[in-house]
Amino acid sequence: MIKKLALKLIKWIGSVNSVIIHTVLFIAGFSFYFLGFDLTKILLIITTIVSLEAIYLSIFIQMSVNLQSQKLQTLHENVEEIQDNVEEIQDNVEEIQDDVEDLQENIEDLQAEEKEEDKDIHETT
Repeated sequence: MIKKLALKLIKWIGSVNSVIIHTVLFIAGFSFYFLGFDLTKILLIITTIVSLEAIYLSIFIQMSVNLQSQKLQTLHENVEEIQDNVEEIQDNVEEIQDDVEDLQENIEDLQAEEKEEDKDIHETT
């Protein structure tokens, strides 16, 4: 459940809505100056929030990188398996071709024997 929530957060953080909301929040934070709040305190609070957000963003980025790495590893394993299957199929096709060649030779030998028998039959008659 936590993983799903984190994935949703990662997706949301990378969205246009996130940029808009952050922009509105920063504007709102600095607008407290015009309401009479001390600029130093405003900057301290905004800086603290931004620092904490940066820590969490770096964690989310690493989670995203890890997920992509797992997906790539799975894809790589699937590609290797497919390559192994293709090689096996190629080997099987080569064996079938050899068998077909052997059958063609046998057919040619049988046809040659039949011609010899026909020739012998015509000569004796």
